[in-house]
Amino acid sequence: MKAVLVIADGMADVPLKELKRRTPLEAAQTLSMDRIADLGICGMIDVIAPGIPPGSDIAHLALLGYDVMEVYTGRGALEAIGSGVDILPNDLAFRCNFASVDKDFNVMDRRAGRIENEDAAKLAVAIEESLRDDPPDVGDILFKSSVQHRAVLRLSGPNLSPMVSDTDPLKTGVKVLKSRPLDNSREAKRTSEILNKLTQQMHEAVKNHPTNEERISRGLLPANNVLIRGVGQLPEIDPLTLLYGIHPAAIAAVPLVRGICKTAGMRLIPVPGATGTYETDVIAKAKAAVEALHSYSFVLIHVKATDLAGHDNRPPKKMKMIEKVDALTTHLINNVDLDKTFIAVTADHTTSSIKQAHSGEPVPVAIMGPHVRVDDVKEFGERPCMKGGLGRIRGKDLMPILVDLLGKAEKAGS
Repeated sequence: MKAVLVIADGMADVPLKELKRRTPLEAAQTLSMDRIADLGICGMIDVIAPGIPPGSDIAHLALLGYDVMEVYTGRGALEAIGSGVDILPNDLAFRCNFASVDKDFNVMDRRAGRIENEDAAKLAVAIEESLRDDPPDVGDILFKSSVQHRAVLRLSGPNLSPMVSDTDPLKTGVKVLKSRPLDNSREAKRTSEILNKLTQQMHEAVKNHPTNEERISRGLLPANNVLIRGVGQLPEIDPLTLLYGIHPAAIAAVPLVRGICKTAGMRLIPVPGATGTYETDVIAKAKAAVEALHSYSFVLIHVKATDLAGHDNRPPKKMKMIEKVDALTTHLINNVDLDKTFIAVTADHTTSSIKQAHSGEPVPVAIMGPHVRVDDVKEFGERPCMKGGLGRIRGKDLMPILVDLLGKAEKAGS
């Protein structure tokens, strides 16, 4: 038996007035996901707990079956690992955003207008050159751009501490924050001082860069600052193979999800055209998953841009991305052996188009496959799945359910 888990990032939403009080998922055309619901068993997932908006990092860890209270050590290291950055146990890794600020360091846009990968890469080179020419007082430092506005920062060396605050204020119209120590240790004080010096140094390296001058000439926002947040260290978690006896692989473009999956012992499958943006090639992902099922017993497929549309308050765009996810599931249904393969579809969290942020509502889930106890749900969506046979489960319950369907679960007791 095999299983495919499709996670559409932030796909769940809240009812919207402009969609006649439907969610984007309910308003979109989703014939294949409806088929999975109709021929399968459905439910709702509180990814962490009712009313708790999960970050994407702990959400994916939970959906892979981990107790996040035990294994979570911060997002930065996971993002770095997914970006191809080596992380040692004592390293500090931060997630960073290229951002736009005014002359007084007030944040105009935390994502620099969702800067293109090519522009971000050029600015990252300028920062790397500055750090080489004038290195901070730390053993080793690395800065690397990843996807669009995202980047990672790694600090290595003695006398560092993760007990420091972010420089990202998480909203616009306010100044970039000063990092501060979160305890009374010398290490935390030193680390926060390093971050504040880096913030100024990186700003000086890019503020007058030709790439930013060219962006301004095109009416685009300059990426003239770097916001630093989400410090993390290398997590210690057992691989899925050891936990569940499965042979897992993952198809994901976003560094965070790639880092989580790699840390969980999943083989990362590269897919040309998989970008993590609205233009991502979902059919290429589906084809890669079908091929991977010849060698792996469990394949995770992640699609990011459903989340982007929620953060940007673009319900029609979110509907189109959901329909692209539906096309992905169509290809899976038409090309796998349905007598030997389970297909599950869900989201890692609700992204409210009203709040333009993650929110605490549960997300729908549907699982289709051989010998599944089919319930009476006929459509895939937030409201229909409330009536499903799975009921309301936690995020960390999903993997044990799938593992049991695969025939890999160990009996509790004698």
